[in-house]
Amino acid sequence: MAREFQRGHKAKVSDLTPGTDLYVGVQIAGPGLTFDISCFGLDAHEQLSDDRYFIFFNQPKSPEESIQLLGAQSGDTESFRVTLDRLPAQIHKLSFTATVDGGGQMSQIGPGYIRIVAGGEEVVRYSFTGSEFTTERAVMLGDFYLKDVWRFAAVGQGFDGGLDALLRNFGGEVAEEEAPEQPQAPAPSFAPPAQATAPPAFGAPAAPQQPVHSVPTVAAPLTPQAPAPHGAPGQQPPQAPPFGQIPGQAPPPAAPYGQPAPAPYGQPAPAPYGQPSAPFGQQPQGGPFGQQPGFSGQGVPQGAPAGGAGLAAALQPYKEAPTGQRWTSQNQQLVRADLTMGGTGVLARQGSMVMYQGKVDFGYKGAGFAGRMVGNATGQEMQLMRCTGRGQVFLAEEGAHLHPVELQGDGICVSAENVLAFDESLQYEVRRIEGHGIPGGALFTMQFQGTGTVVVKTHGVPVVLPVTPTTFADCNAVVAWSSASQVIISSQVRLRRNAYPGHSGETVNLQFRGAPGNFIVVQPYEV
Repeated sequence: MAREFQRGHKAKVSDLTPGTDLYVGVQIAGPGLTFDISCFGLDAHEQLSDDRYFIFFNQPKSPEESIQLLGAQSGDTESFRVTLDRLPAQIHKLSFTATVDGGGQMSQIGPGYIRIVAGGEEVVRYSFTGSEFTTERAVMLGDFYLKDVWRFAAVGQGFDGGLDALLRNFGGEVAEEEAPEQPQAPAPSFAPPAQATAPPAFGAPAAPQQPVHSVPTVAAPLTPQAPAPHGAPGQQPPQAPPFGQIPGQAPPPAAPYGQPAPAPYGQPAPAPYGQPSAPFGQQPQGGPFGQQPGFSGQGVPQGAPAGGAGLAAALQPYKEAPTGQRWTSQNQQLVRADLTMGGTGVLARQGSMVMYQGKVDFGYKGAGFAGRMVGNATGQEMQLMRCTGRGQVFLAEEGAHLHPVELQGDGICVSAENVLAFDESLQYEVRRIEGHGIPGGALFTMQFQGTGTVVVKTHGVPVVLPVTPTTFADCNAVVAWSSASQVIISSQVRLRRNAYPGHSGETVNLQFRGAPGNFIVVQPYEV
């Protein structure tokens, strides 16, 4: 019996079927609409690094035929054959998409689905309708992705652009059609007129003039060249003064080679474009924002590479990370939650939102009287906001390192201080750890269980250790541990060297025990 997936549901392929030779069918239709259904084979960075793995109507199979476009059959608008164990090592994700060809929007479609069939039996189906979309002209339906093993995710994420926008989102480039050259009038002669079209040949059709993903168009020069005025031979035309210099005034002295020119009198020297002013005596790591290491920038504006690619190339390393998942790390200190996936809201620490896109509603999430009493007594109180709607929310807090941890029916214990956000579908409660020698007689932590993601924040890069019979951790440095681990208060006591007057300087060590597979997370910082 086929499993019915909702948007955001994920599962290991091995839990759905033991086979790896799979049939993927897509059914989508709308009155007066035509659709292009494609498959993108993406690398570890979710980019289309090899154009041969963009499978669509004009390229129906990959080189080793691990992905094949089969056409309409068995009630499906389009279908594919996917052989997972034949995919090359550089392919980490297969994204199946549908785009409107021409006018129209995804809100006009009727009920549709993407399904997986193995051995002639349907094993999973994700259904969708046009009511889930508005002005989108494309939708990412489902993904096979490699995360230690192959898994399948029902995505259902709308995309405002069409097929061209999807190509650019996955790092591809769309070839621009070149205007045909105007034919020159032939010289008069007594020969018969040339034929308008060449006679048909019996050979194979000629290869297309340019592939779908072409090299980018050569950019124009950064500084337009003015046409030389007419004058005496050998005479140099008058040069316009540099920007910001008064005509007739002598230019400022040139700076030494490799150093920036001095600013005009009375004006502070501006920092390179996009680079904040560094504290006195401190050089920002990596050089000016967008400047290549080892490049002095002589004769080229700050932030523009020597190749003349301009601002777009300078900002390329900092662009938004690819979409396709509910939670996506943009960098070590910033995470994005896509509220259009998963069907539930997100609970985040108040004040952690730094930016959002789309229609997002923010509301206060109260813990109630009982929750406030428990939070005050245990120190595990969280001031939360509830994020709902259709959009993306970007979260961060004081530059802390963020780690989205996906739970699939298992549990994790995290101190409330180390929780930034989590899916509303998760169950959470305060857990008590008793022991002698602890002020108040116990320690407390938050326990999260269910299916969803919790975002853990740490000071610096943490280390994950397996639980063994001799695993000990300072309670002020441990961040999280698997909920199945047994926690015991250790009798070992050490003194802090920076113990202040009136404080004993004692700290508590925790001993962890558990079966293989349990873990603890420790940060290089003591709270």
